[in-house]
Amino acid sequence: MDETIPQIQIPAVRSFSNAKAIGFIVALSGVVVGFLFWLIYFRRASGYSSEFIAALPAVNATLNAVSATLLVLAYRAVRRRQYTWHTAFVLGALASSALFLVSYLVYHTFHGDTRFTGQGLIRPVYFFVLISHIVLSVVALPLILTSTYLSLAGRFKAHRRVSRYTFPIWLYVSVTGVLIFGMLKAFQR
Repeated sequence: MDETIPQIQIPAVRSFSNAKAIGFIVALSGVVVGFLFWLIYFRRASGYSSEFIAALPAVNATLNAVSATLLVLAYRAVRRRQYTWHTAFVLGALASSALFLVSYLVYHTFHGDTRFTGQGLIRPVYFFVLISHIVLSVVALPLILTSTYLSLAGRFKAHRRVSRYTFPIWLYVSVTGVLIFGMLKAFQR
């Protein structure tokens, strides 16, 4: 089934130059990453806990799994030239990732960081996965926003070029988010 390419396009977005839009995306991404770094490493958590707060890591892992699934479905749809489905799946992945970010912020505001207490060979494996997850999360945010901007602006050639990098990085971050949750649960003392 071959569909035409007209997707969700926003005429006002088309009026932005790529340089201005990408400059804004990089600046916004820097602010978000800086805020997260401050929240996790410098701000003390309030220490408040409840069943709701305690459930958020599982919610976050679920949202990451949903994002990963939707990304794979979006990739499959675009390979089949099913652009309407591709758009729907990507928008779903964006929504799931946005909900993840909100949930992540709430959890870290109240609970703070969770320390990994596993010992032995799993410890360096965990930290490799965690560090690569964090580094690629920082890279993923501006790539995701840039891919979205290029699509909404109707600049599909540029969208395809950027998305070749966005897709595997976003997928890796989503999958490793689930993996980190599983390792924390399985190897905590």
